[in-house]
Amino acid sequence: MNIPFDVTWIAIALASLGAFSLGVSKTGFPGLAIVNVLIIAEIFGAKNSVGIILPLLVVCDFIVLPLFWKHATWKQIWPLVPVTFVSIVGAAFLLKEFDEMTARRVIGAIILLMFALQLIREFKKEFLEHLPDSRFFRWISCVMIGVSTTLANAAGPVYSIYALVHKMPKMTFLGIGARFFLLVNLFKIPFLGQQDLINAESLRLNLLLLPALLIGIFLGRKLIGLVPQRTFEVLLYAFSAIAGVRMLFF
Repeated sequence: MNIPFDVTWIAIALASLGAFSLGVSKTGFPGLAIVNVLIIAEIFGAKNSVGIILPLLVVCDFIVLPLFWKHATWKQIWPLVPVTFVSIVGAAFLLKEFDEMTARRVIGAIILLMFALQLIREFKKEFLEHLPDSRFFRWISCVMIGVSTTLANAAGPVYSIYALVHKMPKMTFLGIGARFFLLVNLFKIPFLGQQDLINAESLRLNLLLLPALLIGIFLGRKLIGLVPQRTFEVLLYAFSAIAGVRMLFF
């Protein structure tokens, strides 16, 4: 990775907005994390964005974990781990072979897929709730989580649909997600480090973005209340669709 540290402060400010969005997503509206993916990918490149975002996710995970610790157990986590970890390994090999344009298009495609899943989750919730709770469905979910989190750090909508099918209460959803994604994100670090997507330069950038991330985490719930939820969702869906198409085709 070669992050130019003569980038303008405008670029740093935009990247900080992305980090802030990631923080808010952890405490207010999960879909907002896609904004962070798009902004970082636009500024620093698609492949670089994967390594830049991961340490920020780990910081979020460690902060959020104690808040929801009592709402889940490790027994609920382990069935998800094997297939997800195997999928992460496979996706990491794919990422290594991608050039910048391929990575950009893959991330755009994943964002559009996550956008579609968010719409299904909202408008076809009854259909999702009637999907069979089977081992096959769990494996498919874990494969999609492993691939989407490795290639684009964007597995949230897949996990949300998995939770809907399992009819998880909100706090159980948050508790399982906090433990599971901490394991997932820690597991990804060596693979991205080996590809030089996480290094001294990317970590230096993470330090610059850390204040915005922390502000987003601790102010997320209050700030999310300033915008009507429905308006916020419509704007987010529109932004995700337009940006996903741009990354995929332009």
